[in-house]
Amino acid sequence: MDVITRKLRLNASAPLAFLTAIALAALIFLPSGASADTLLITGGGSTFAYPMYAKWFEEYRKVAPEVRFTYQPTGSGAGIHDVMLGFVDFGGTDGPLNKVQMLDFSTHRNCEVLHFPMALGADVPIYNLPGISHELNFTPEALARIFLGQITRWDDPAIAVANPGVALSAHEISVVHRSDASGTTYVWTDYLSKVSRDWKERVGTSIAVLWPAGVPAKGNAGVAREISQTPYAIGYAELTYAVQNKIAYGKVKNAAGEFVKADFASVTAAAAGAAQNLPDDFRVSITNAPGAAAYPIASFTWMLIPSVVADSAKRDALIGFLQWSLTKGQDYLEPLSYARLPGTLIAREETAISKIASPR
Repeated sequence: MDVITRKLRLNASAPLAFLTAIALAALIFLPSGASADTLLITGGGSTFAYPMYAKWFEEYRKVAPEVRFTYQPTGSGAGIHDVMLGFVDFGGTDGPLNKVQMLDFSTHRNCEVLHFPMALGADVPIYNLPGISHELNFTPEALARIFLGQITRWDDPAIAVANPGVALSAHEISVVHRSDASGTTYVWTDYLSKVSRDWKERVGTSIAVLWPAGVPAKGNAGVAREISQTPYAIGYAELTYAVQNKIAYGKVKNAAGEFVKADFASVTAAAAGAAQNLPDDFRVSITNAPGAAAYPIASFTWMLIPSVVADSAKRDALIGFLQWSLTKGQDYLEPLSYARLPGTLIAREETAISKIASPR
């Protein structure tokens, strides 16, 4: 049983009155500018996706002023937990639910959870290396060994060999990782599990893992802040946070042997093959994708919606927002450093929206 499943089951065993009180406390206050007649749709989860949702809700308000969407960037683990227990209307995650979590969801909600890919993003290795303006290259082996605590200095040969001509410091590396259950962590550890047998056997893939090395920070914003304030630190974050905070991030050697920087083209290239072979429920990993142009630590970010929504007004509002997000909403992604979804995938999702039903 993985870490998040244990947490979900632990939380689910809390007294119902206590959980209900938490939910009511979270929802009792309307957001600023909302009236009593405003239909409120609540969501939470992925910090990876938070900049995207924040922009989308701002723009969608102009299209549907009678609906107000809110979203708390609590981390993918919390997003899964909260939508499973009905504390929010939808969740955001960057790691798809596994079979055990899917079963837990159907047990708690008496329906399925639907995964809708909303955009493409990337985890990037961010670092604070004083005196180095050159963009660093990282091999899969070096990244795995850094986060395993096996590479402890910046001038280690495993880093130096990928960066010829760069005067790397002998200073000790400070590793920073997420403290919360995180889809960004799922993507990062999923990648490391694919490229390092040692990582797979010792740590594995999950939204929350037992880290062999490093100090914790909460959320993508917390990791970015910690890296910015700590000389000689390295961590991982969603590309948007690196760009917005002007933090250096490196190229990563992909499965074809090329050092590739995360950008719209390389993230889209990583998804190109997956879009043709996605399962019907859209749960898939695209890390370490084949292709010379593919960035290797890329992922979809998903919106989690119950297959049965009791409130028909909320059901219609969620469907309307999904349809807008998959069409007009895609136009707002690139300025935020996300990549658009492939057209073939969008067509399949538009068909899948019909699975969101009202109670019979």
